[in-house]
Amino acid sequence: MTTVAYQGEPGSNSATATQSLYPGSTELPCTSFEQALDAVALGTADLAVIPVDNSTAGRVADVHRLLPESGLFVIGEYFLAIRFDLMGVPGASPAEVECVRSHLHALGQCRKALREGDWRTLVSDDTAGAAREVAELGDPRHAALAPPAAAQRYGLEVLRAGVEDDPDNTTRFVVLSREAAAPPLTDEPTMTSVFFAVRNIPSALYKALGGFASNAVNLTKIESYQLGAGLNPSCFYVEVEGHPDAPGVALALQELRFFSSEVRLLGVYPSHPHRLREAAADGTTAIR
Repeated sequence: MTTVAYQGEPGSNSATATQSLYPGSTELPCTSFEQALDAVALGTADLAVIPVDNSTAGRVADVHRLLPESGLFVIGEYFLAIRFDLMGVPGASPAEVECVRSHLHALGQCRKALREGDWRTLVSDDTAGAAREVAELGDPRHAALAPPAAAQRYGLEVLRAGVEDDPDNTTRFVVLSREAAAPPLTDEPTMTSVFFAVRNIPSALYKALGGFASNAVNLTKIESYQLGAGLNPSCFYVEVEGHPDAPGVALALQELRFFSSEVRLLGVYPSHPHRLREAAADGTTAIR
């Protein structure tokens, strides 16, 4: 049976994504992203399901820095519609609530409700953990913002349902494995994740990325960060629409390597259908 690691507690959005991707798998809840990645690297788990960004709150802190250092490969992606309920102990009412607990990102995705309630907030390690803490406190003055499944799991009562700011709120997860699992080049939409470090020369980043523009290859994400202190050249994590064996992508990667001190493919994987729906809505076409 496949063992899948994720950050958070049972009842969290990461747990829901894991159950949707790998129903019947053995779940391995972890206290941090590093612990989840290490579980796969050390063989305790077969896969990890990790959130990388949210349509409302943006990127998940540190994940893009951790991915290149983990030694793991991205083998899939999954988009999960995010719903948050305000939940408290049985018999409580929203009027009694003084403090709301949740993960930092969840608090950022429910700002309107928090402003309307004028509630104090406390940051928890994850959303389901916040629900557990409220259940353990047994105090009607404390509530949690958590996925609907957490209320049933921890015996809480939903005080307000669907309090997320954006009804289209979506989190993107990636699946990580010790082994790469690149699909063959076909007509099916494909994504490629790449890590690179530019050479320490003027206009290096401009020149390194120029090949993607000249070969009509779409970059859907670019994240920058520095490894170590001092004036080290910046490192980048990018996601590309297309397969590395497709002519345009291959030429773009060739140019990228020429202007970079290091280039690593972190994963080649099928595009999730959510991307196709977004492309159709925008009137664009995904590149193979």
